[in-house]
This record gives sequence, C-alpha cells and structure tokens, in this order.
Amino acid sequence: MKHLLVFFIIPFLLFNSTDQKQDFVGKWIGEDKGEIGYIIFDDEGYATFEIGGQTMGGKEFFINGTQGKMTYSINYETNPIEVDFTITKILSGESKTVLSIAEFIDEDAMTFNMSFNDIRPTDFGESSITLKRVK
Repeated sequence: MKHLLVFFIIPFLLFNSTDQKQDFVGKWIGEDKGEIGYIIFDDEGYATFEIGGQTMGGKEFFINGTQGKMTYSINYETNPIEVDFTITKILSGESKTVLSIAEFIDEDAMTFNMSFNDIRPTDFGESSITLKRVK
C-alpha cells in the first residue's frame, strides 16, 4: 500500500499546477530610450500600455475618437515565447497585431522585444528592453 501511495503522491507533488499565463499577469515596468513605460497583463487576457502619462489598451479605450480594446495571447510552445498584442476597433472589428517575443530572466524580470512592422523579432538585440514586475 505504501508503494502505491508513493507512486501517486510523488508525481502529484512534482506537477506544477501554475497556469503559465499567470507568469505574465501583472504590471511590468521598463525603460526605452530614457522613457519609462508599463505593460499590464490582466488575467482576463487584456493588455494595457502606459507610456508618457498616456494609457492605451485594456477592455475599452479611445484613440483618435475610436473605441478599441487590446488583448494578448502567449505561445509557450516556442523559444523564445511569442507574445501577441491585438488592438481591435470595437465598431468595425478591424484589428492590428503587434508581434513580440519574451524570455524570462527570473519570475520577476524578462527580456522583451516587439515589432510594429508585422514581422516578429527573432532575437533580443538593441531594440529589446528588460521588464521588471511591479510589486
């Protein structure tokens, strides 16, 4: 009976039940060319950028008088991790996706690189930044 108990308990203890999405959930701070900005990943799949006192994203925001939302998706099956931000105009459904990559340094820091020209970055060169979790 002991062996049977050990057989079932040890794998259960080794199993990591943390949802990987939770690795990203939270507020992250980074600096790019002397400007401080934030990326917020919420647990409902919405993302928000805060840069220079302006906020863009989340469940609902307005840009140039147009109502929009910004969601994110994460592909953990790739190395580096692919992170996509999709900005959608609510009325028309028109959307634009910003392609990004991320690599965790530790649980509270990651290297991040994004592209606004429809081509996913392939490495963490000069254009990448370090994001740190705000606690």
